[in-house]
Amino acid sequence: MKCALVTGGSRGIGRAICEKMATMGYYVLINYKSNTDEAIRTLELVKQAGGDGELIKFDVADKEQINEVLGGWIKAKDDKLIEVLVNNAGVRDDNLMAWLKDEQWDNVINTSLNSFFYVTRLVLEGMVFNRYGRIVNVVSLSGLKGLPGQTNYSAAKAGVIGATKALAQEVGRSGITVNAVAPGFIRTDMTEGLDEKELKRNIPVNRFGTPDEVAAAVGFLASKAAGYITGEVLSINGGLYS
Repeated sequence: MKCALVTGGSRGIGRAICEKMATMGYYVLINYKSNTDEAIRTLELVKQAGGDGELIKFDVADKEQINEVLGGWIKAKDDKLIEVLVNNAGVRDDNLMAWLKDEQWDNVINTSLNSFFYVTRLVLEGMVFNRYGRIVNVVSLSGLKGLPGQTNYSAAKAGVIGATKALAQEVGRSGITVNAVAPGFIRTDMTEGLDEKELKRNIPVNRFGTPDEVAAAVGFLASKAAGYITGEVLSINGGLYS
């Protein structure tokens, strides 16, 4: 059975990506950290979209949990193959650099950057063995442009962008593509506190984006039709920055 693993899949952009993977015929592995109710709701939406899947609970910031839970799943489920990996999980903890605390730096780097390494390394072996795979990393406008108050988040996402380009060159001969999408202002829980009316004035299309618009781009990059695209970062920001 061909599977798509989506980290941080219980809400927002992650949920929309899970639904998209379901419409593409994948058995969806919905990763989440703690909000079981929202994860169950995502699974219900996956089934409503005509697909199926299961929940896989682990903290992407904890490499021991990743190895134990995800590694254990991969070993136990030899009838299932993770063909698509979407590294979507991330967290913001904003502060100006002068007042940024060690734990704010560590939490964001572990969740948004280190998770890419530990999760992808586990999944990559099966992709290489089967000589096919699609890896899509959800980064951010912050990783391209840098935003004040987000030194930690910008550093983490910029790191994933660099890793995307490097890994794409390592695994291209194995039939694996590695790309990233960089959303700008998307209407999710993470942007609820922002003044959309004021901020949209700086966006050429004059609005925030939707999770479904990000999911559509991820779906294309995860498809066989995108087989000649790798090492790329696709901005989804309404023309705000490119």
